Amino acid sequence: MTTNAPKERVFTRYQVLMIVLLSLMQFTVVLDFMVMNPLGEILLHDFSAKQFGMVVAAYPFSACISAIATAGFADKFDRKKILMIFYTGFIIGTYFCALANDYPSLLVARIVTGLFGGVISSIGMAIIVDLFRPETRGRVMGYTQMAFALSQILGIPIGWELAIRFNWHFPFWMIAVFGTLLGLMLGYFMKPITGHLGKGTEKNAFKHLAHTVQNPRYRLAFFTTVLIATGGYMLMPFGNAFSQHNMGISKHDITLLFMASGLANLLVSPIIGKLSDKVGRANIFYAASSLTLVMVLIYTNRGLTPFYLALIINVLMMVAVFARIIPMQATMTSLPTLQDRGSFMSVNAAIQQLSGGIAAVAASRIVHSTETGYLEHYPVLGYVISVALLITMVMMYFLNRQVTTEAAMKQAGPVAAAS
Repeated sequence: MTTNAPKERVFTRYQVLMIVLLSLMQFTVVLDFMVMNPLGEILLHDFSAKQFGMVVAAYPFSACISAIATAGFADKFDRKKILMIFYTGFIIGTYFCALANDYPSLLVARIVTGLFGGVISSIGMAIIVDLFRPETRGRVMGYTQMAFALSQILGIPIGWELAIRFNWHFPFWMIAVFGTLLGLMLGYFMKPITGHLGKGTEKNAFKHLAHTVQNPRYRLAFFTTVLIATGGYMLMPFGNAFSQHNMGISKHDITLLFMASGLANLLVSPIIGKLSDKVGRANIFYAASSLTLVMVLIYTNRGLTPFYLALIINVLMMVAVFARIIPMQATMTSLPTLQDRGSFMSVNAAIQQLSGGIAAVAASRIVHSTETGYLEHYPVLGYVISVALLITMVMMYFLNRQVTTEAAMKQAGPVAAAS
């Protein structure tokens, strides 16, 4: 006898709404960082490579400071309230970027934006873990990761076109206005998130922070995070200038490169998320890291390149880079206990931002822009990133083993108690 029982929904309607809103929020935060890639070509005409490197690094350095400062408090308040406070500050900082008219004012504006924007992703991840079951988090991470793709398909090309048609301030105006509207929607639709309160978190915020930092269970994750940020912060800020002046790609073809990479990531991200849940997060991470290593070495050693070949290289590299993030984020969220979750995410974000800032400064010291715009020593970045990729693959092996072992012990506990 057959039944026509309705299929159980993987996500509730409210969860679907939260995925959409959190993904769009991530879109604005990612775009605020990613837009420095195309703007680099314009800003390098007004600033030196070292000044541009400091503008890029100002965001992660200030984000690191704010993440450390808020880590002890992250699990003591309604996550919605914390999210709204920091997202509002991020939008205000973005308005400051739009109003900046020289190097000092832009540097200060990036510091303000980083102080608030740098911890938004970690708060969002803590919210995701609170709202979604462990077996569906890979898919959720895949959907939120689509924000990177959306920024490449829509945000960066539109921002780039506005910048070359008007000036470099317009992309920041675009992000700030859209973020304002999104912030109003988040404030209206998101419910308070308080399930983590009253779970035994230390009353003293600094003791809670110290407990999280000193917890031996989290050390490997923190060390892994140090190297995860290296590639993006070293490669992307100078990517547009490299594509134009080293590979010979025209300004308008750059728009097509961004859109093609974004479209590919938009299609692939949900698939990567599902595969991470089905075949294992570590396996997907190894495969994506291997492809990233090959494509980074090819990309950073290119000279004049036909557009079709540059398109293929860029798409494969960007898909591989972002495919690593999905399984890594899903693995990281499985580590902290409920009472440590916000603090862990904040500390992890601080480490990531600090590492990214150092990587951006290091890249600006390695790369040299000539009078014609040609970037010298760019292949050196590829070699440094390749070493970081190899090390993170080894660290992911031990991190994944730790997570699976702890999960097996938790499952065995109730069974042993019942027997």
